[in-house]
Amino acid sequence: MAGVSFSFLDNFPSIGAPAKAAAGKRIGIIGLDTSHSIAFTASLNGQDAKDKYKGYKIVAAYPRGSKDIKSSTDRIPKFTEDVKKSGVEITSSISELLSKVDAVMLETNDGRPHLKQALEVIAAKKILFIDKPIANSIEDAKAIFDAAKKNNVPVFSSSALRFAKGPMEIKNGKIGKVIGADVYSPAHLEKTHTDFYWYGIHGVEMLLSIMGSGCESVTRFYRDNMDVVVGSWKDGRIGTFRGLRTVKLGYGGSAFGENGIMEISNEHANDDILLRVIDFFDTGKLPVTEAETLEVCAFIEAAQLSRNNGSKPVALADFYKKLATRS
Repeated sequence: MAGVSFSFLDNFPSIGAPAKAAAGKRIGIIGLDTSHSIAFTASLNGQDAKDKYKGYKIVAAYPRGSKDIKSSTDRIPKFTEDVKKSGVEITSSISELLSKVDAVMLETNDGRPHLKQALEVIAAKKILFIDKPIANSIEDAKAIFDAAKKNNVPVFSSSALRFAKGPMEIKNGKIGKVIGADVYSPAHLEKTHTDFYWYGIHGVEMLLSIMGSGCESVTRFYRDNMDVVVGSWKDGRIGTFRGLRTVKLGYGGSAFGENGIMEISNEHANDDILLRVIDFFDTGKLPVTEAETLEVCAFIEAAQLSRNNGSKPVALADFYKKLATRS
């Protein structure tokens, strides 16, 4: 819905009592076009939050996420009203938001404006969490990390599914060394985005979190109703991601370890990532490294190229080389 006016969102007073937080614990949200903004605000600003989130509160939000993805723009009016009921002040710009907060959650589900939005936050020296996707290209993702390092601002990005109960238990050794994994998640497509940046990133992050770093090549088999993507690791292990579109949707899979086979649960995903974000804001320690995030981007873009070239294998190294030539 290009050209849509958002003037009705500007200068609204909050409906609920203004949310208050101690200095250093004031969070701002950019993007009220995703359900995560509502869920995180409800958790942090809820009466039962108590000490669980270390006193952090959402105090302000800038609602404008995507400007031309209808499924996103249609959400903004209602989601704006919802967060106002939790005492969140609505700002008319990112710069106004930054004057009122200590930390930022970049939540808009459109990855294309993330670089521009993130650079403004980083220039203001505000610690930053970027919800999935970090961007819509590996080049934009690397530019965000380069700016963060230059300005000494901690930044991390992740899908909530990386921190769900199942992937974390497997990553922490519950079945010993992982020798392979098959995961699945929804993988709806959006014409403005490289395919898996839009939704399949959830399954990709689960797979890479469970298998660990070192994916060497990707082969993608695309069909209208689903995708099957095979990743080959440098040590000979194989992991697969099945992206679902028209069958019954869900998140899960199986991991194969030296000590057993385990079904992958997505239990507690949203709450677990919120706890990680709060700990990140409190300590500045990255729960997901730049290298891990760039590997997710390289996997996604290799899968896209494999789809485009008739399901031929594509090396992730090609994308790292491209970044190196830009540095």
